Amino acid sequence: MKILITGSNGQLGTELQQLLVDSPHHDVLGVDIDTCDITDRDQILGAITGWNPDLILHGAAFTAVDRCEVDPETAYAVNALATRFIADGARRVGAHVVYVSTDYVFDGTKAGPYVEWDAPSPQSVYGRSKLGGEIEIDPSWTIARTSWVCSAHGNNMVKTVLRLAGEQDRLTFVDDQVGHPTFASDLAAKVLELGVARVPGVHHVTNQGAVSWFEFVQAILEAGGHSPDKVQPISTEAYLAGRPADAPPMATRPANSVLDNFALRASGLGELRDFREPLGEVVTALQATA
Repeated sequence: MKILITGSNGQLGTELQQLLVDSPHHDVLGVDIDTCDITDRDQILGAITGWNPDLILHGAAFTAVDRCEVDPETAYAVNALATRFIADGARRVGAHVVYVSTDYVFDGTKAGPYVEWDAPSPQSVYGRSKLGGEIEIDPSWTIARTSWVCSAHGNNMVKTVLRLAGEQDRLTFVDDQVGHPTFASDLAAKVLELGVARVPGVHHVTNQGAVSWFEFVQAILEAGGHSPDKVQPISTEAYLAGRPADAPPMATRPANSVLDNFALRASGLGELRDFREPLGEVVTALQATA
């Protein structure tokens, strides 16, 4: 199988390439902004029709959620319009597409976990632009919604917390936003599985274990050999009230980002493991290279 990976330099793209590097069954082409601008219709159509992939794993996205608020045109160009171009190319060559989406398509007000058939209601430019990308995906293709992605690569919460823990005596994180931390290595394996099998429809793909950001930071600290008491909880309201008046706008975060992986579970495709297992693996890898 010939597999095209968009966003190949990102957390998910890096893990996908590492997963496939020694595969005797697949030929892989990774593209990112340095090799192919997906917002340029001619460039991405040329890449797809020229290489003729069987499968496109579309992980490229503009994920700086606060920057999306002040630059909505870029957010929509990358997350929605570029997905339209990729879908056009995929139809021309008969490729299956896996589009990686986000918990931000929901407003976060549901009392329990979100299942795949709950109606989206994004409250941020990022969420609306990613939902725009979902709309471009054919029903026979795959949407994999995920949340709170971390890995040993790129910028993410695990690396930030470990850095701050070495610099500060006290950390403060909100305790009223809840979700599933997801590790890119586990996410990559499931995204590849769904794509190779051409499994259609929306799937929530996260590691298990619902926690607040405060609780996630406690787990990171503990995994890194720090006391979990180093972090203190704060409400979102109090955090926002303490920001400077001239601070740039922040995107609205869903209070409830918990995605129930019902479609995976009920289809017998298997859920990802508890997030604490890959968290330990990532912390160990980071400490080994420090």
